[in-house]
Amino acid sequence: MKNYAGIIVGLGNPGPEYEHTRHNFGFMLADQLIEKAGGPQQCPKPVQWDDCIVHDCALIKSKPHWLVAKPLTYMNLSGVAVGRLSRKFGIAPADIIVAHDEMDLPLGKMKLKKGGGTAGHNGLNSIVEHLGTADFVRLRLGVGRPDGHGPTRDYVLGALDAEETGIANAVIDAAIKGIGILARRGMSFAVQHINSFDAVPSADAAENLD
Repeated sequence: MKNYAGIIVGLGNPGPEYEHTRHNFGFMLADQLIEKAGGPQQCPKPVQWDDCIVHDCALIKSKPHWLVAKPLTYMNLSGVAVGRLSRKFGIAPADIIVAHDEMDLPLGKMKLKKGGGTAGHNGLNSIVEHLGTADFVRLRLGVGRPDGHGPTRDYVLGALDAEETGIANAVIDAAIKGIGILARRGMSFAVQHINSFDAVPSADAAENLD
């Protein structure tokens, strides 16, 4: 069986009604990873399952390749596909990167960390359950919280507007660069790049540029 460096999992919900929602930030990242690695022709599907789309990608133009996966079970059951991929390809949880929306970070920011809690994120809860451990890498993609403490479910399932989409795309570009750094140089260098990035500079920073 072919060996892989690891799995990059983008979390989201399948279906056109969810395509541009905050909860699908992970799906957006996975789609762009595949495109930047040459698209479906250069990233073929090594397996085809009902619960997952998974591509075989040379993310840094070298071997071993990475698997880039999008679970299709809806967010609450994401761990079903992740657990199956881990077992089938013999990939340890420590070599799995899960990209997901994060309300505790503002849109424009992201954080890379290994292990820790799930903050009630249903996709992460499912992955912990099916891997039997929280010892995997999280790429937390900030989406912020609703104004006025409104319903969080409606907020994360709401669509990004044009301005927010531009910010999200900038985050995705920087995240992909960070994943390349992780693959080439390791976790600590990737953390420095990813955790310091901000697609929405503060007013003070903007003034210093004038």
